[in-house]
Amino acid sequence: MNNSIRQSYEGLLHKYTNAMKGWQYRWFILSPETGELHYFLSESEKNQKPRCSIYLAGAVIAPSDEDSNTFIVNSATGDMIKLRATDARARQEWVDKLRAVTEMYTRAIASSHPPLPPREHSANPTRSPVAKLEVLDAFANCREQLNKAEKHNASLAQTIENSELHLEPELLILKAMSHGTLHTLNQCLNILYQ
Repeated sequence: MNNSIRQSYEGLLHKYTNAMKGWQYRWFILSPETGELHYFLSESEKNQKPRCSIYLAGAVIAPSDEDSNTFIVNSATGDMIKLRATDARARQEWVDKLRAVTEMYTRAIASSHPPLPPREHSANPTRSPVAKLEVLDAFANCREQLNKAEKHNASLAQTIENSELHLEPELLILKAMSHGTLHTLNQCLNILYQ
C-alpha cells in the first residue's frame, strides 16, 4: 500500500437521506487500513462507533451528473449513499481516494480468489445419446428463459428512459444492474455450453 493511499482521509460531506428527503452534514472518514468508509453525525463523535460503515471492495464510486459536487458510493452489497462535497475539487479528491481504496481491496480479493481452472472435456463413451439430448434441452430452456428476461429488461429500460424520473439515481442503478446481471448470466451460460 503506497503512502498516498495509506493515509486516512476525513471531512465534512452532505449526505442525502431519504427519511428527511434532503441533505444533512455528516463527518466521513475513509479508512484505507480496513477498506471502509465510516460516517458519524458530527466530527465530535468520530472517536465513537460510526453511524454506518461501508466496505469498499467491489464498490462503484461515480460522480453524479446533477451537479459538480455530488457523487454516489454503490457498495457491492447493494447499499448506496449519495454525497455532496463543498466544491468540485473536493468531490474529485474524495472520488479519487475512494476509488484508490476500492481498487486496492477489490484486487486483493480477486488475487486471493483466482478464477476456476478450465473444465476438462472428455468424450465419455458411456454417456448415452439420451443424456446428451437432456443436457442440450436444459441449455435450450436456459437460453429461452434468458431471452424472456432480455425482453423484460429491454421493456424496463424503455420505461425508465421514457419516464420523467429517468435520471433518478435509483432508476439508473436498477437499469445498470439489470443489464449487468443479464450480461453475466449470458456469459455463464456460454462458458457452461463450452
